[in-house]
Formats: sequence, structure tokens, C-alpha cells
Amino acid sequence: YDTPMQEAYTYGYWEDAIQFMRGFFNTSFKTNSCIERVIMTGITRVSKESIFSDFNHLKVVTTTSDQFETAFGFTEEEVFSALDRYGLGDKKSDVKEWYDGFTFGKIKDIYNPWSIINYLQEKKLAAYWANTSSNSLASTLIQKGSPDLKQQMEQLLNGEELETGLDEQIVFNQLDNSEEAVWGLLVASGYLKIVSTWQEKEGGTTYLLRLTNHEVYLMFKHMIKGWFQSNRFNNTFIKALLQGDIKAMNVYINQIAKETFSSFDTGKKASEFVQPERFYHGFVLGLLVELRGRYEIKSNRESGFGRYDVALIPIDTKGPAIVIEFKVIDADEEKSLEETVQNALKQIVQRDYDAELIARGIAGDKIRHYGFAFRGKEVLIG
Repeated sequence: YDTPMQEAYTYGYWEDAIQFMRGFFNTSFKTNSCIERVIMTGITRVSKESIFSDFNHLKVVTTTSDQFETAFGFTEEEVFSALDRYGLGDKKSDVKEWYDGFTFGKIKDIYNPWSIINYLQEKKLAAYWANTSSNSLASTLIQKGSPDLKQQMEQLLNGEELETGLDEQIVFNQLDNSEEAVWGLLVASGYLKIVSTWQEKEGGTTYLLRLTNHEVYLMFKHMIKGWFQSNRFNNTFIKALLQGDIKAMNVYINQIAKETFSSFDTGKKASEFVQPERFYHGFVLGLLVELRGRYEIKSNRESGFGRYDVALIPIDTKGPAIVIEFKVIDADEEKSLEETVQNALKQIVQRDYDAELIARGIAGDKIRHYGFAFRGKEVLIG
């Protein structure tokens, strides 16, 4: 029932949609003498929007409810039985990695029915559900989200877990300002799963979240990559980075920045709460997402005597490893972007950011250092 409202929020006709849906539900259900009971399914719980204000005895069942725990997907027993029946019993671990992970109430091993049905038919691992689901709202919220939200998404994409509060009852006009509402939406949508919960002394609940499964990971990877696909300079920048062509890197990243950055993003118009360096960090990580599979992409990890911004560790140790440090120019201390680049490079050496890479068997002469200096829409790499 909520798909039209998600689209309305994403594309800017929210108020019109709410008025229509309220009247539609009231006429179709409450004043319809032919109907005794109605069951509606949806992703987001939007009762606060008053679209159900005329209803009596509304019962809401969410993903954290204990009712109907096994009614929204296939249980592991059902999936494994089907795999055996189709001669795919040896694929159970692969299918579990790709399609398991949905949680309803206390039941954790629920599988996506659409993906399982398609896998049984095609006998091929693929992102069946992610390719059919409308991801426009999730994409919009993450793109518009704060630097903190983007960094937390990066944490999840790296296979880590996230501790956070959660708001299950979505108020759409609060989504831009409430990260807990965004996490609630992503859990309700099936993109994230609840690993565990605990009660805080103050009375609130903290949730431990992670990506639901490999299929969802691929969906987010393609989503982030899609933000940059329309930019004709992106792939060329990646090639220049891997080839060590600093001149080409500077040309292409400045073209990307010119077409992608807004002055608000980079902090030129921002309030004191904006952290432009973290915006640039997220931007460059978005460019690098297509290197997954060839490189292990690490961010904000301890190494040596501090935390590097980004390290690219080759899966094939024959390739170059890369350490990147970001710096926004300090107008009070630095006279030029060139000086900012040199300070970034000095920091990599002085804090021994190569330590983790060397400990993993990568030779020092295989490690490249890059300093990225930013001033508004200007970027200098050295």
C-alpha cells in the first residue's frame, strides 16, 4: 500500500498523494459494506501520516513482531528441502550466503521467496530480488544523508555491524532529519537485518544491524556505482589511479568534481555542522566502489601511529597497493593546495600508515602514496 507514497516522497508530490490515499482507503474499506476485514501489506509503517485516521481497530504487524514470523518468507527447512528436491543439495551454503538473513520477530533464517523461486528455476546465483525492487527511496536518502550516515553505510558495506537506535514508524517528512528513521526504513525494506537488541538504562532500545545478505550487498554496490555512471570521467579516473598517472588523475577528478559537487556539499555555504573533509572522503569512496573484487577497500583503519583515510589492498598481491590521505585546505595555515598535498603526504609517512600493508606481505616499493587536497570544487592530487 505504501509504494505510491514512497514514489510521491521521492519525486515531490507527497501532499497530493496523501490526500488521495486517505480518501481512497476510506471509500474502499471503511464505507464498503461488502468488506468484513482487510489485510494490507507494505514496507513502511506510515500510520502517523493520518492516512488511516478514519479506521477502527487497526492492527500493525512489523518485522520485529512475533506474530506471523514464518509467513513472510521461506524457512531454512523449506529452502533446503526444495534444493534437495531440485538436485541442488550441494548449493545450500551458497544459497544461504546469497538469500538468507531476513529476520521476523525471533526467527532469523528466513529466505526471500522471489529469489529462491528464481534460483530454483534458473539454477544460477544472481540478484533476482534486488533487480526487481524499487530502490529509489533508499538511494535518495543515502545520497542526501549526512557524512555520518554515509560513513555508517560504508561500515556496513565493509561487512561490519552498526549499533544504532531505530524508528519503525516512518514519518516521511522526518526522513531527511532522522537517521534512526532511515535505518528503520532500511530494516523494514529488508536491506538490513537485526542481529541483536538490548535495552538501555534510559529506556530506549539499541539495535545491532548488518547487511541482510550478499544479494543486498550487490544491490548497494550497484546503487552507489550508479550515482557516478552518468559521469563520463569516472572510469578514466580509475584507470589513471591504477596506472599512477597523476596528471590524468587531476584532470579527470576535477571534471568529476565540477559536475558532481554543490557548494553546500563542500561547505562553502554550510553551517558550522558541516564537515567537508568527510564529504570528500565519501565522494572518493564512491568512485572507488568499482574496484571491489580487485581490491580490498579499507577506510579509517588503524595502522602505524594513526588512522589512514583510505587504503586499497590488492587481492592479487602483484598489483600496487595505495594509501590515500584527504585534506581540506586550512586557509590560516596553508597558502596553496600544493602545500596541503605535501602535508597529507608527510602525514602518511610520519604516522607509518604503510604498517598494516607491510604486515600483510606487501613490499614497500609496491605501495603508492597519494595526498588529495580540496578547496571547494578544486581538487589537487599529489
